[in-house]
This record gives sequence, structure tokens and C-alpha cells, in this order.
Amino acid sequence: MDIVTSLGELLKSTGFYTLTLSRLIMIAVGLLLIWLAVKKNFEPMLLLPIGFGCILANIPVANMAAADGFLGMIYRIGLSSGLFPLIIFIGVGAMTDFGPLIANPRAALLGAAAQFGIFGTLMGALALSEFAGFDFTMRDAASIAIIGGADGPTAIFITSRLAPHLLGAIAVAAYSYMALVPIIQPPIMRLLTTEEERRIEMHQLREVSQNEKIVFPLAVLLLCMLFIPESTPLIGALMFGNLLKESGVVERLSRTAQNELTNIVTIFLGLAVGSKLSAHEFLRPQTLGILLLGLLAFSLGTAAGIVLCKIMNRLFTVKMNPLIGAAGVSAVPMAARVVNKVGLEYNSNNYLLMHAMGPNVAGVIGSAVAAGVLLALVK
Repeated sequence: MDIVTSLGELLKSTGFYTLTLSRLIMIAVGLLLIWLAVKKNFEPMLLLPIGFGCILANIPVANMAAADGFLGMIYRIGLSSGLFPLIIFIGVGAMTDFGPLIANPRAALLGAAAQFGIFGTLMGALALSEFAGFDFTMRDAASIAIIGGADGPTAIFITSRLAPHLLGAIAVAAYSYMALVPIIQPPIMRLLTTEEERRIEMHQLREVSQNEKIVFPLAVLLLCMLFIPESTPLIGALMFGNLLKESGVVERLSRTAQNELTNIVTIFLGLAVGSKLSAHEFLRPQTLGILLLGLLAFSLGTAAGIVLCKIMNRLFTVKMNPLIGAAGVSAVPMAARVVNKVGLEYNSNNYLLMHAMGPNVAGVIGSAVAAGVLLALVK
């Protein structure tokens, strides 16, 4: 009898006994994310560790996503505290050239317009909660809306503060749509512009001095501190990283921020996000709503930038190609590359990459500012 009891206890401790259908589904989701990263090259730097973290979180018995588990400790130290996204922003700042934005300040308006997707989706999430039976609170809606900024670290930072129970679904939606920029944006760009507009050529940008590049991050930080202090953690980290790069006197620190530091934190960030993809947190009707709203947010942001650029062309003598408005979402530099590709399809002399980088980096700042506004609204 003791042997039978022991064998029974041993069986209960195996994965065969405790593996449920919901866990199997989530393990399949993790494998899908890894496949997208490896075979389709969709945001592999994050989708691969997120996918593997998802598998680890759904292994029965091991409880790796529990508070004292391997993934749980990473989450508590890096995501629950908001530390990892801020470190990533230091690396992003060190890799960003704000020269195109400084050379063409009007591009900042296009980056700002793209944030319309965030606030439009905030209203959409609240409407779904009111009329479609979804149970989204204001904090949930704000976290979902930030997907429209197409900025993964910002989405993670806001969600970890406001709605950590939605972190897995929001992170997957944010990075999935960032990876799908080449598929989502071109149809919207063609729909909202004429062939004549897509052929507009833009003049070469002026050269920006090093002094201007050094003053820029300090000026942005000062303005943020005065007007939207809630954005200071994200903006401060971004501008600190950029100052490391542009100062020209701490090349080793700049290289470290761009490479080793960012790479190490990206590994832990992905695993920590994957830990929130457990079956009981992800397999809910809310997840479908988040994915649909994320697509709406991204599409609205793309459209708003294009429309504003068309309006500005009616107000100013020097015309801009409306396609660059689509780069106002902060999927850097993928959105700018897509703009350049579509522009070349209609005019082989139309090199829009550097022009699109202006709105693109403005979108990074804009999404961080929008995050601060949301924090101020719902805290």
C-alpha cells in the first residue's frame, strides 16, 4: 500500500498529471512567438525571450512565474519596479540621432499627431467596457491605449504601473504590431494619399551642429520637467542616453548603453514579460479586445500623422511628402524604412528615410509624453 501511495504521489508531481489544456495552448503560443522570431524575423530580440518565458511560465509544478520563482523574481525586480523599460530607454537614447528632427522642427508636429491613436483608443476601450460587456477600468484602458504609440518599453512601463494583470497581452500586442509595420502601414498610406502626393520630393536636410545636438536633450528634459513631470522618468532616461552619445566624451559609456547594457536588460525584460503569459492571465475575453484595440490604436496613429502632414502642406509653401507622417509612430527605425520603401515605389529619386526619421524620433518623445499624461490622468 505504501508503494502504491508513493507511486501515486510521484505521478501527481509529474507534468503528465498536472498538464491542462489551457497550459498546452499557452505553450503553443510561446512556440508560435519563437517561430515568428526565428522564421519571420518579427522583433526577434524580444519575441524570442518572451516566447521562451511564456513556455517556462506554463510548465506545471515548477511555478517559475510565482513570486519566489525564477521568472517571478525577475519580474519583481525589473518590471514591477519599472526599472527595465527605463534602462532600455537609456539604450534607445544612445542609439538615436535627433538631427533630422532638429533640422526640420515641423516633424515634431507629425510625431505629436501620431499620438492621437493613443487617446482615440483610450475612448475605444472605455466604450467597449460600457457597451460591449468588457470589464476595462480607466487604468486598464490607459494601458491598452499606449499600444498606439508603437513603443514597447513605454507600453510595458505604463502597464506595469497601472494594470500589471494585462502586461502579457499588451506586451505581445505592442511588439507584434511593431513587427507588422511593413504589413499594416502601406495600405493606410496609399488609402490616405494620392499618387501625386506620394511623388513629392523633399530637399536635403541641413547639417546639424554638435552643439545643437548637445543642447537638444537638455532642453527637452527641461521642458518636460516644467510641463509634464510625470513623463520625466522615460524622457529623462531617453535624453540621458542621447547625451552620452552626442557629448562625444564618454564613448565607452555610449557603446555600453547601446550594446551590452541594452542586450542584457532585453533578455530579462523578455523573460519577465513572458512570465505574465500564464494560462489563467492570458486566456480571457479581454485579450481579444486588447489585440483588436491595439490594431486600432496603431492604425489611428499612422493615419493621424499622414492627415496632419496633408493639412500642413496647405498652410506652408515648402511641401512635405505626406508619407512621412506615417513615421510619427515610434517604431524606430522600421516605420521610417517603410516610408522610404513606399516612396521609392512611386518615385525612384524619392529618398525619404532621413526625412521620415524626424517624425519617427519625435514619436518616441511623443509616446513618452503621452504616457506621462495618462499617468497624471489616472493616478
